[in-house]
Parts: sequence; structure tokens; C-alpha cells
Amino acid sequence: MAHLELVHLTKRFGANTAVSDLSLDIADREFLVLLGPSGAGKTTTLRCVAGLESPEAGQVKFDGQPVAGVSPAERDVAMVFQTYALYPRKTVFQNIAFPLQARKLSRADIDRQVKQVAGLLHIEHLLQRRPAQLSGGEQQRVALGRAMVRRPKVFLMDEPLTNLDFKLRVEMRTELNHLHHELNTTWFYVTNDQVEAMSMADRIAVLQKGRLQQVGTPRQVYDHPVNQFVAGFVGHPRMNFLEGALVVDGRAVLRAPDGSWTVPLTDRLRDCILRAGRERAVLGVRPEDLELKTEAGPGRLAGEVFVFELLGDRTIVDVRLGQTIVKVRTAPTVTVTAGQPVWLTPNMERLHLFDAVTSQSLGDQ
Repeated sequence: MAHLELVHLTKRFGANTAVSDLSLDIADREFLVLLGPSGAGKTTTLRCVAGLESPEAGQVKFDGQPVAGVSPAERDVAMVFQTYALYPRKTVFQNIAFPLQARKLSRADIDRQVKQVAGLLHIEHLLQRRPAQLSGGEQQRVALGRAMVRRPKVFLMDEPLTNLDFKLRVEMRTELNHLHHELNTTWFYVTNDQVEAMSMADRIAVLQKGRLQQVGTPRQVYDHPVNQFVAGFVGHPRMNFLEGALVVDGRAVLRAPDGSWTVPLTDRLRDCILRAGRERAVLGVRPEDLELKTEAGPGRLAGEVFVFELLGDRTIVDVRLGQTIVKVRTAPTVTVTAGQPVWLTPNMERLHLFDAVTSQSLGDQ
């Protein structure tokens, strides 16, 4: 087991800074997911931890000890790549056994450990096949098995589910969660898929352009995003954003530049804007926090159905509010047509507010 620390880590490639002053503390046996879009610096961070890249500044520590100068083999980590990197001429058994053979274990020990790992991954029946005879999901399990059989201090996973189809990704998320509990070790997992992060992580670290944006439990990151980037990146469909001007005339409201919508503000939200000294702000509301109605009513925002998506267990309705399109998640029984007038009621207790200049959260939502 291992406690992993990244201390002010910086990595550059020429004039490009891939990772900038990144500090993370990953507890022993924790499952931490590093989440961000392509180009955020996630894989570079993982490679620095593995010893495959050398940072320009900062440290990587295992159990409090810096590992600068320690070779990848000596760091006792196992890395699972997006591409499975299996030996095509070796059988599944031989691929999984390779790290044990390198350690010169006895045939009996190798046989026992390979079969034990294969049993955990439900691939016992595949041991004599070669990679070309396997599906993508089966190849991914073999790659996991090769990492698991080493019993490393830390598992490093670089978007391991990206190449799988949707059904297999869902199944493998469940399998990986189960394996983490079974193996009871530290996992550092990289992905650009926020659903993977939300469903598997003990904590999520959100990265953008090499800079850490927020660290917290999935619930904390989802319910209390620190800025607009995190709010828009975590959640599907993404959070809706409405930028408007603060108007205090009796009751405070946020009003669209063209006057096409007006959202009443609670005293808390009004005070957040006033404390920041702003005249404008961005209101954030998730699709599930908007209620769609087919008739007008007090406090409802008038709009028009733009398009809608029938997804079986829910319907996503795109509603035009003036010049802005917002997404609304409704029950699958809701029936609408394009061009139909509708009215939206936001859940006032679930609204988020962001600074229109800095994009930072205004107060704790």
C-alpha cells in the first residue's frame, strides 16, 4: 500500500507547460480520479508519477519519500494504458505471467498467481488464447491482470476504458470498483469521462490546462463547483449558464441583456453579487433543476421548445429563452413538439452563481 503525494509538480515540453504547480495528496488505499479534457495534462502527470517523465520542478513522494532518480521499475507501480499494450505472440497466460517470470518465480507460484488473478477477472477460460482472438473488453481485462499480478503499491490507469463500447464501459466501471475493494490498494486513475469519475472515485481532482481547479468527493464537486469550468465539465447534460444584470427594484432579479428572461434572486444570491461588487453575474442551473410546464405561472420563465431528445428513461428538452438555449431533463412521459411554448421553473435552492469576469463561484451554493 502507498500514500502518494505530488508537491508543486511542474512539467514543460519546450514552451508548453503541460502541468503547472500541481499538488495532490492521495491517501493510502484511496481511489482518486484525475479528470479533465484532452490536453489538460492528465497523462503527463501520470507519467511523472510512474517515472517515465522527469518534472522541471516539484516532487513525487511515496509514503513521504521523494522518488526523484528512482527508476520506474523500482517505484513499484503498475500502469494500465489506454492502448492495451499486450504481447501479440504470447497467450493470455503468458501475458499475465510476464512480470512474475521477470522476477524468476517458480512455475508453481506463477501458475497459482496467474489463475488467481484470472479468476478475479473472469477470464480463466481465455488463458490459452492470444490477444488477436479477444474482444476489446477481454483484452482490457488481460492488461489489468498483468498489472494486478505484480501486487504493486499503486495502480496508475490512463483512460483504460476509452476504447470500449458503451455497454462494456459500464460493465468495466463496476468491475474496477469491485477490484479496488478486493485489492485494497491505492489507485490513481485518469479520464476525460466525468461519468467514470463520478461513479468510481473516492475523490475527484479536476484539471484544466495543467492547473488544478478543484479536489473533492464526487458529490462535493457536483454540488459545489468552484468555478464555471468545473460546473460545466462535471454533469451530463452540462450545467446551463445564464448571464444577466443585477436589478434591484423591490425584489432583486437577474435580467437578460435583451430582457427576454428575468430570474428572481433569493436574498443569499443577491448578497453574493453585491459582496463581489459586480453589476453582472452568471446564473448556473442544472437540467434536472428546471421544471418544465406547458402553461404560464408565477415565477416561470417563458420559452419555446427548440429540439428534444427521447432517451428512454428521460427526455432532454432544449428550450430557447431569448438568445439562450437551455437544457431541461424531464420524465420520459413528457410530450413536447418543436416550437411549442413552454415555461420553466428553476429550483431556487439549487441555483449556482458565478462571477461574470473571473468565472469563480460567488459564495457556497
